[in-house]
Amino acid sequence: MAVVVVGGNSRSVGKTSVVAGLIARLSEFHWTAFKITQYGHGFCTADGHPCQCQTADACVSVTAERDAASETDSSRFLAAGATRSLWVRTRIGMLADAMPRVRHEIATSQNAILESNSILEYLKPDLYLTVWDSDVSDIKASAARFLCRADAVLCSSRTGERTLPEHALADKPRFFVPPPAYTSDDLVDFVRSRLVHSAAAAR
Repeated sequence: MAVVVVGGNSRSVGKTSVVAGLIARLSEFHWTAFKITQYGHGFCTADGHPCQCQTADACVSVTAERDAASETDSSRFLAAGATRSLWVRTRIGMLADAMPRVRHEIATSQNAILESNSILEYLKPDLYLTVWDSDVSDIKASAARFLCRADAVLCSSRTGERTLPEHALADKPRFFVPPPAYTSDDLVDFVRSRLVHSAAAAR
């Protein structure tokens, strides 16, 4: 069983598209997909706007997506071919409270792919990919903190590498993943190779 985490330097940089693309192109892994959302004061960390993420009855909510056509991020994962798609919502700073459920869902999956930076506080994935958009100046603190842990950097523009700290580029594969697909044959081959290698090493 493999665990892949996809993060990014900011919101709206293509993370969801990367996850959906990998699910579709690597369907043999029978993915359980996770969308991690943290909220606070009625505003969503996904886009900074008022949202419906907050739940009145609990600080943690884990919902299984049922509708592949609803155009939410979690439904996009189902539409791409995920076996299951889960939306994990927590208050800012309370992601740890969701981890027992997240770990249980991962343990009962064939393979898991999670869209989040913050999950790296509590999880060591087999592969961590970070999406870097050079046109976005609002860099998430979590993205900067975990950049050194990335196994590969995905640049959504040809100028993306010029905005990356030099230490982040050392010995890290880099892939150009332009919109709207945010994927490439080279990236898919890299992920497949790494996961097959990890599975063989675990035997």
